[in-house]
Amino acid sequence: MSDGVVSSGWDVLDASHEALRTAVRAVPADGWHLPTPCARWTVAQVFQHAVGDQIGYAAALTGEPGPGFNPFAPSGDMQGVDPPAFLEDALARAAKAWAGVDRDAAEVPVPPPHKLSPWSGSAACGLDAAVHAWDIAVATGRPSPLTPELARPLLKVAREIVEPLRPRGAYTAALSPGEGDDDVAVLLRYLGRDPLRSVS
Repeated sequence: MSDGVVSSGWDVLDASHEALRTAVRAVPADGWHLPTPCARWTVAQVFQHAVGDQIGYAAALTGEPGPGFNPFAPSGDMQGVDPPAFLEDALARAAKAWAGVDRDAAEVPVPPPHKLSPWSGSAACGLDAAVHAWDIAVATGRPSPLTPELARPLLKVAREIVEPLRPRGAYTAALSPGEGDDDVAVLLRYLGRDPLRSVS
């Protein structure tokens, strides 16, 4: 972890947060308008959505206010925004919220599907950060921030939560497996993303 970074204490979530940080730091000044694997959304819109979702997970746990904008209708306007600071505030809120979770609790509140076990909830929060880290990295021509070690637990939680969310548009239809797919590719295809768009 970098200096000043708040740790949640949940390995999958912390690694996913770091993937998103890495992707956002690498966005060039003129890269925010670029198209992404998320249909009709630019890098700026995916970024805003990812920030809003992290705040949403924190709010579900703590009861504090959620994002001050609709993460599912991001404006893409980056005027006056300091991207690393905007992101770090959201990640810190999420990390602090998850750090306070009782690991022995039967379930904790999260955005839809609304209730998950502590591990699944923290991993679902991580899934959101990690997949959008990939979206941003691919859009800006950067290497994939996902590793097989991270993809495996993310796929586990994805299989737990994604199917009920597909009809709501949160995820597109899964893609057919490809020959020789590694754990990262399996995860991406399950989430409706083409791993061949990744830059190696």
